Amino acid sequence: MRMFSELSTRLPDDVIVAADSGSAANWYARQLKFRGNMRGSLSGTLATMGSAVPYAIGAKFAHPQRPAIALAGDGAMQMNGLAELLTIRRYWEEWTDPRLIVAVIHNNDLNQVTWELRGMGGSPTFVESQTLPDVSYADLAASIGLDAITVTEPGQLGAAWDTALSASRPIVLDVHCDPDVPPIPPHSTFEQMKDAAQALLAGDANRWGVLKEGILTKAQELLPHRSG
Repeated sequence: MRMFSELSTRLPDDVIVAADSGSAANWYARQLKFRGNMRGSLSGTLATMGSAVPYAIGAKFAHPQRPAIALAGDGAMQMNGLAELLTIRRYWEEWTDPRLIVAVIHNNDLNQVTWELRGMGGSPTFVESQTLPDVSYADLAASIGLDAITVTEPGQLGAAWDTALSASRPIVLDVHCDPDVPPIPPHSTFEQMKDAAQALLAGDANRWGVLKEGILTKAQELLPHRSG
């Protein structure tokens, strides 16, 4: 959530943002506040993975004078986003404004499906299919000549976004995130909560992390926020 909320206050007035399917779409919808001439795109009703980076590249060809941001999970990056970084490397010098930021939600998990299994099927995470190989997206980006930043602590996020938004070439933000933070909808149904509880009781490998982060998330929603 903080990855997206830190971006929201920094969005340029003419930015074009593309969010991938999965948990990226959850946080995009809940945390980003658009204004003025900002534009945003999702992959549509089919929820197709792997759209964010190609959409951002398309935005740069259509509007080379505007900054673009792709918000993608690591599953989407391993599906096709890494290859699309080569496309960015090939063409970025033709763009009037060189800024194209690829921000990766790096949690080594197909996280949206993991939560769907818990919340809709009452099934614990299926580690064999949900866990992704650990990859340094920043190192891969740097190896082909793009800028790159690795973020491992929440307090680094603001400065990382500031650097990315002022970069003189495309950049990859490799943001290490906790897969146990639940994308709790504003109005959870009793059935969803019951299924999620059944999944944890059935021996979910991440059950203690999920319980901790779930309690913290709901507490932040319910308790009054301090101003300033």
